Amino acid sequence: MKKRGRSNPKKVQIKKIQAPVLEPAKTKFGIKNIVQIVVGATLLAIPVGLTEEVWRLGESLPVSNIIILLALSVFFVTIFAYRNFKKNRPDFDWLDVTKRVISTYIISFIVVSIILLIIQKAPWQTDWLLAFKRTIIVAFPSSMSGTLAGNLT
Repeated sequence: MKKRGRSNPKKVQIKKIQAPVLEPAKTKFGIKNIVQIVVGATLLAIPVGLTEEVWRLGESLPVSNIIILLALSVFFVTIFAYRNFKKNRPDFDWLDVTKRVISTYIISFIVVSIILLIIQKAPWQTDWLLAFKRTIIVAFPSSMSGTLAGNLT
């Protein structure tokens, strides 16, 4: 006769094994991820954004090259996010990857904008095109470092 209140040890063991499988793997995007992206984006935004070469590139490069640089940046972030999601969650959703890519690039862009604004190299009110070009140039490496840091757990 079985006593009440005691559970079968095999069932408890099965529950412990199944619990992690039922939880979604790295799909949540919360405050922790945002902070990681901000820190990661800052890691490369500061050394790259403080160089005179970047400021001059922003002045001399045509808008078409800046757009290509923007597209390359988003492309590389997308490849890394796709690879990371595919490795950690085989049944991933493209919506998760898209959200991660867009939010990572926007956060990186904002971090770079703030840094360039602080050092007075992003004149958004007087010459927004120059500020945009400089921000895109610095956001290229910054978004990639933000992506790497944002995927750390």
